[in-house]
Amino acid sequence: MAIRATRLEYFLVHQHMKPGTINGPEPEYNETRWDEVPKYLLRLHTDQGIIGIGETSRGLAEEVLLTGARALLGKDLLTLDLSQLPLPRGGAYKGLEIAVFDVVGKANGKRVVDLLGGPVRERVEVDWWSGRRSPADLARWAQEGRRQGFRGMKIKCKLEDPMVERMQAVKAVVPDMPVTVDPNTRFYRREAAADLARRLGPIGNVSVFEDPIPKDDYNEYALLRQEMKGTGIPLALHLGDSGDLRRAIDGGCIDVVNASPPSMVSFVEMARMAGEVGIPCWHGSGNDCGPMDLAAMHSCAAAANCTLPSDMMGNVLHVEHFLTDPIAFDGHWAILPSTPGLGGELDMAAVERQLISRGELTA
Repeated sequence: MAIRATRLEYFLVHQHMKPGTINGPEPEYNETRWDEVPKYLLRLHTDQGIIGIGETSRGLAEEVLLTGARALLGKDLLTLDLSQLPLPRGGAYKGLEIAVFDVVGKANGKRVVDLLGGPVRERVEVDWWSGRRSPADLARWAQEGRRQGFRGMKIKCKLEDPMVERMQAVKAVVPDMPVTVDPNTRFYRREAAADLARRLGPIGNVSVFEDPIPKDDYNEYALLRQEMKGTGIPLALHLGDSGDLRRAIDGGCIDVVNASPPSMVSFVEMARMAGEVGIPCWHGSGNDCGPMDLAAMHSCAAAANCTLPSDMMGNVLHVEHFLTDPIAFDGHWAILPSTPGLGGELDMAAVERQLISRGELTA
């Protein structure tokens, strides 16, 4: 049997977070809202009536999506090498890859995790998430995460923020909550990052520093890692391809890694590479809209070395979750669906409520 891709429907949607779920209300935390950048949700149609869903990264240009789709339409999806789809590498690859895997899984009665090598787990650990907040507001938000069943939390921050007071405030109200500290390189300099690690270490609730300084000099990361020894805080880089991961491993730059490549197959490979040298990993996310969260869950479930909590929180924090059946959580565990493909379908009513524009491309 052949299954040919015949048509791509694509929907540009708002993907706003719920009020109060990103940053605190204070004016110093008023930043450009990344959740105001729209993204595409996809429906890939086939001549056998099977439809696969997908999701792109934020801010993708329509022509980039269409270029990828043109390379895919007309192809027999069952004959494709799923480890290297015949698509241009770039922003559209992952969204279309997700849709292809969904179709192939549904056609074969297999879950996406099965197409990635098979599951090593049926649930994926997930952390609570926060943007920048005052110490008191972060403590309140940590309590809300724990009330919802989450064990740990990831936070965004800057060097200028009251980091010691923040961690002390969280420790006071949820003393056993580990916190991933991610300034998106805004600790700026190695010396400043190392000094902050020494001040935060004794508080005892910082589980990792992720991307504390700019990532253009891995030698600085290697030096920072040495200077952070004794603080009890591991050092992580957020990396998107296996080449950068190899550089980080060979350079002695990291204790753990946040792997977020533009491909599910590449994630499983990066997790394997890191595991060979004893470096645990987690799967990064962008507070996504459902299909991409499901894809990340299947990727994590297929990767034995993905032992750290990820932060696929879009299902919980978005105004719309865009799936007919939201991802199921059991406390801080996201439960892998049991049905073929991704295990979810687009809620087209939610798509229509958040729709900016729509289009389609036919083979």
